[in-house]
Amino acid sequence: MRRRNNGCCCQNSKRAGRTGCNDSEGNEPPGWCIYATVALVAVGCYLNALGGDFVHDDIPAVVRNKDVLGQTPWTSILKDDFWGTPMHDINSHKSYRPLTTFTFRLNYLMSGLTPSWYHATNIALHAIACVLVTRVSLAVASLRPGFAALTGLLFAAHPVHTEAVTGIVGRADVLACIFFLLSFLAYHGQQTAYVWSSVCLGALSMLAKETGITVLPLNLLYDLCRSWHSIKRSIFEARWNDDSRHLSRRAAALLVSFGVLLVVRLALLHGTLPKFSPQDNPAAFHPCFHVRLLTFCYLAALNCWLLLCPAMLSHDWQMGSVPLVASLADTRNLATCLFFGGCLILTYKAFTDFEQQRHPPLLLGWMFLVLPFLPASNLFITVGFVVAERVLYLPSVGWILLVVYGMQISWTAIPRRRSLITTGIVLLLLLGCYRTILRNRDWTSRETLLRAGLRSLPHNAKMHYNFANFLRDTSQPNRAILHYQLALWLWPTYASAHNNLGTLSVGDQAEQHFLAAIHAQPGHVNAHYNLGQLYRKTNRTEECIRMLQKCVSLDPAYTPAYLVLARLATGPTAGVLLRHVVRLQPKSPDHLAEYASWLYQNGKWLPSLKYYLKAMEVSPSHRSSLLGTVRILRSRGQWPRVHQLITRWHLMLRAKRGGLVYRGDLYIRAWQLQSESRRRAHQHQGNICLSQGGCSTPRVASVSVQLEQDSNKSEQLERAPRCNVRTCRQSRKGKARVTAPALLVQNLLETL
Repeated sequence: MRRRNNGCCCQNSKRAGRTGCNDSEGNEPPGWCIYATVALVAVGCYLNALGGDFVHDDIPAVVRNKDVLGQTPWTSILKDDFWGTPMHDINSHKSYRPLTTFTFRLNYLMSGLTPSWYHATNIALHAIACVLVTRVSLAVASLRPGFAALTGLLFAAHPVHTEAVTGIVGRADVLACIFFLLSFLAYHGQQTAYVWSSVCLGALSMLAKETGITVLPLNLLYDLCRSWHSIKRSIFEARWNDDSRHLSRRAAALLVSFGVLLVVRLALLHGTLPKFSPQDNPAAFHPCFHVRLLTFCYLAALNCWLLLCPAMLSHDWQMGSVPLVASLADTRNLATCLFFGGCLILTYKAFTDFEQQRHPPLLLGWMFLVLPFLPASNLFITVGFVVAERVLYLPSVGWILLVVYGMQISWTAIPRRRSLITTGIVLLLLLGCYRTILRNRDWTSRETLLRAGLRSLPHNAKMHYNFANFLRDTSQPNRAILHYQLALWLWPTYASAHNNLGTLSVGDQAEQHFLAAIHAQPGHVNAHYNLGQLYRKTNRTEECIRMLQKCVSLDPAYTPAYLVLARLATGPTAGVLLRHVVRLQPKSPDHLAEYASWLYQNGKWLPSLKYYLKAMEVSPSHRSSLLGTVRILRSRGQWPRVHQLITRWHLMLRAKRGGLVYRGDLYIRAWQLQSESRRRAHQHQGNICLSQGGCSTPRVASVSVQLEQDSNKSEQLERAPRCNVRTCRQSRKGKARVTAPALLVQNLLETL
């Protein structure tokens, strides 16, 4: 679909407004210099992020996500949410971002769980996004080449982008921004509007993150503004002209595509909306409308302030980070009034320029700032956060466009102050790069990120809770208890803090914390389970069973409760419960082995062997499954199979300890010698040992002893066993006869 170039940035220009009206009459300098500089700065600002670990949301989204780890088929990426839970599941977060999950899985296939490669991918994508921002500024916003480059540089160095770039999960925002800008450039970046290409790229942006769908209304709105002269002429003449006819076709294609994508996205919800709690977004759950309205308006102003002055940054803004605006007397309402006043002035300036259209960057900056931010504003849907810096990645394009356009106007209007303006620009860039590099250090590890969050938001109860979890995991229970108590002091109804504090307490105090967690959140499954375990330890069996049954009623797939109930039950009931656990988690080797052990204890050795083998298919080095298999095979006299399993176990054990695997021929040779000794014993009973190799049975015995030592010290396998002639003679006389497979099994069972 083609369109005419109505609305050049210079009214009397005969050239198209697609390349911009610059001092050089639209002739751009070599573009690669600008784009290469922007990309190098983008990469340089984040080089120190390569050494970072998986932190915060990276753990559930990448490290524990079965779709990323390749434990599910590729098609599961299209059926599950961003965290690996099926979209139809009641516990699903409903965030559908299969394109981002697909890139994580590619990363895993290439480098496993090495975090540096994930960070490198994020940095490369950020550099691409910065180049595209520069291109939009130059080709569509019509900024001068130097100021277009400045737009890309400021975007590359803005500290608010650290969560989206340094945090691996932030790749969703970076990918969505890339396809968003590509869609916008396909529609507006050249003489021909590639509408359907723009729609496809917009759909990919939506599949990277939901906010990407806003590119379609943005394309339509900007097209209407640029085609205002054609629309006005059609209205005055009361008939269609070519430009208005083409515009109507483009608008129809965009509207239909937008409607279809919205319907598909709503259908993926499967009739249920994501569930959030008051601690995720306190304002959304407040009963008073004026409190919700005042707080949401202030949050919009706060996000704008983070773009203007990113001095205080945090990865988590929940639970007390931003107190609710409960009255008109709150001084924060002044900031809200200033913000919305500026927005009204900006809107007036942008949309009263339709006739002359001298300020395309002003209009484009306003659209990029407002439209992509609307889904996160709580005006249309409730989101699960108070403030999230990563959602500002795309709106910051509009903010930076406005700032740079103001610099360009100042540069032209005040030529005598250009040296001062240049100094300010350089200083701004240096401060941005320095702040970004410092912020990257906070994302190095779980501890550094949590400590940085506590410094920025000491009143955030969620931050104290997470830091207490870290202290508990690193065996610092006393300090963990202190931070759990601080979290409860800041947020008294924090159920998870009560629950975790109960796990570090004993006796009646632990029971009180578990009961407080249940009272604050009746559906807290872990609190019911932990209380049931406490009752079990104190021999309150009936109360324990009641709590575990409550767990099962709250979450029918909560396997720990079934396991404890199975251990408390007797007879066939235990088997039924264990069988149900296996059905719930058929890929868990521990659960398969436990059910197999119950079957073996009840005399069902063949089904037991079947489940042991299933567990070994899932995890070939699973110890209890291998030992159970060996016991069953030994009891059935399957010595070759037993020896094969022992050999495989020792090879895996050596590999796990870092030993060399090539000496596995010792075990194979041991079995060959034992077989040969049996054959020769039947043929040459009473004969003396062969002069070349001696008797083989003591060789097998010495190898068996060697295997016993190897299970404890892998380096002893470097010593090859030797035959003892005296032992051979004793063996020939029947004084030291040993059955090798039986001794191997015995040694294995004893050492493991």
